[in-house]
Amino acid sequence: MGALGVVEFVTLDGVMQGFHDPDDHEGGFQHGGWGAAYADQTSYDAGVEGQAAAGAYLVGRRTYEHLAAFWPHQPDDNPMAAHLNGVPKYVATRTMSEFSWNNTQRLDGDLRDAVVDLKARTDGNIAVLGSGQLVGQLLAHDLVDELHVFVHPLVLGSGARLFPALEQPMRLRLEHAAPTSTGVLMLRYTTQR
Repeated sequence: MGALGVVEFVTLDGVMQGFHDPDDHEGGFQHGGWGAAYADQTSYDAGVEGQAAAGAYLVGRRTYEHLAAFWPHQPDDNPMAAHLNGVPKYVATRTMSEFSWNNTQRLDGDLRDAVVDLKARTDGNIAVLGSGQLVGQLLAHDLVDELHVFVHPLVLGSGARLFPALEQPMRLRLEHAAPTSTGVLMLRYTTQR
């Protein structure tokens, strides 16, 4: 049984919206693509290393659409592309039933039950990439085992934030912390139940 780990790129004030997408103007957002200035080899290497433990990916519909528009068209000698293209991917959606990206299927049924089942039958961990609305639901159902948060030295003051209002506090234990050359702080937490 694998752990479910959420991987998020956020600003210091918790904004996750538009990290890669300069065209993200949802809700009047004006800062799309803010993450490009912070890319470096350290964060890339951490991403490749983290992928090794992932036996599957779980994403929401919008994140799937962004990933599927890019990664299947990257060369197989790119280790991130090779892993993302080869590993099973599950999409939590009620509106899509067909997927162009290989090894992709819809996560059917009640979210809580479907994720519990997915965790039980997946070899390796399940990585949730982006997918803010999905992450909020996973947190509310106490299904998240790890948080991999890349905190960027930037305050935007507006945009969709990572953490929703929760009924109960979520206690975390810091497992790893390291900076990148661009000032991003890479944090890994485990949830305390």
